[in-house]
Amino acid sequence: MTGINWEEPFCGEGANCFRIGTDPTGNAYIAVAGQEDRPLTDSREALRALIRAIKAGEADHLL
Repeated sequence: MTGINWEEPFCGEGANCFRIGTDPTGNAYIAVAGQEDRPLTDSREALRALIRAIKAGEADHLL
């Protein structure tokens, strides 16, 4: 996918690496590092909410 500005990979303890990206039209993306051609797509606000939930420990059961 072109036009996505990918951040550096974030890697957890089990070496699960993810990348977060945004595009100029306001969409946000999250993908497994190395699989950026198959990202999940949503709004930037939805991505912010996901990150806030993870930081607050509200998504630990998903990890």
